[in-house]
Amino acid sequence: MKGAIPLGMVGGGEGAFIGAIHRIAARMDGRFRLVAGALSSDPDRAQASARAVGLDRSYSDFREMARAEAARQDGIRAVSVVTPNHLHAPVATAFLDAGIHVICDKPLAATPDQARAIADAAARSTARLFLTHNYCAHPMVREARAIVAEGGIGDLRLVQAEFLQGWLADDTSSKQADWRTDPGQAGAGAIGDIGTHAWQLAAFVTGQVPDRLSADLSSMVPGRRVDDDARIALRYASGAKGGLWCSQIAVGQEGGLSLRVFGTRAALAWRLDDAERLVFTPKGGPAQLLTRARDRSASSRTPTGHPEGYLEAFANLYADIADVIGGDCRNEDRIPGLSDGLSGMAFIAAAQASGARDGAWVEVRP
Repeated sequence: MKGAIPLGMVGGGEGAFIGAIHRIAARMDGRFRLVAGALSSDPDRAQASARAVGLDRSYSDFREMARAEAARQDGIRAVSVVTPNHLHAPVATAFLDAGIHVICDKPLAATPDQARAIADAAARSTARLFLTHNYCAHPMVREARAIVAEGGIGDLRLVQAEFLQGWLADDTSSKQADWRTDPGQAGAGAIGDIGTHAWQLAAFVTGQVPDRLSADLSSMVPGRRVDDDARIALRYASGAKGGLWCSQIAVGQEGGLSLRVFGTRAALAWRLDDAERLVFTPKGGPAQLLTRARDRSASSRTPTGHPEGYLEAFANLYADIADVIGGDCRNEDRIPGLSDGLSGMAFIAAAQASGARDGAWVEVRP
């Protein structure tokens, strides 16, 4: 870990899910060293969680952490924000104002006003904000993006993105479910939690963002105050059309993220449950199965045939972020950042506005 970037974390304490994922990803390539954290706002829980993950310095107040770490000669240079959505803005703002880089879990915030606060803080800071849309860091997703950019599918015509889960099909209660179904903490339901992933993945691969959408949002579980299913039609300025379906009540679905892209010359298809394969189908020709052996992005760690997946994709982002922090910006364009976060927030706002008007077409305004 010699020369590793000192890293902090806010959130991610006992019982949290995504904090552990970030910690594994950050240390996978030895580019970061986790040394400080505000893992809980309760001092005793914060200290216990810090001991459990071997942190040198524990805080119960993220603002105190930002001030203290900025003042230390050996203080953190970056912080991972893995809190519920409504805390992203105050935490990110505190660290950006302290000159500390922010690695924030998605979506950017719970509300448009909170997102604007983060954007304002980023504009006045010397530090950078990165967003962990981890699925775009899979090698074959990066390959799909390269094929589209090279003109391999011709002109874009159709896009279909889906992210289907079934874990919230009932009125369930748990640490993970409770805040995600609370509009005060989450801001949105399925469209924010997983819909933003599908939105960003489609934009990452195609290089285009829809300018209008029509959304049918549902809260199918009785009493649920956020959407749990969304069917959204998309229109692009280029003339392309698309669809996005995200659901957390699709019984039997565990993590059904998929993307299909159709052009005038060829089509591409990728699925998370078979993430090391990309199907390329030229017009009038047979489907071609591209595997991780064709990893032109140099994102793989193991030989072909030795599976890689979710954790490695997360680690790819952390490695790329470490490069940028260290001054190597060659791959900066493949790291989600503030613009991706604002785009995701614009998607959420447009979908909610359209849903409230019975699916009326609404402009997407970042």
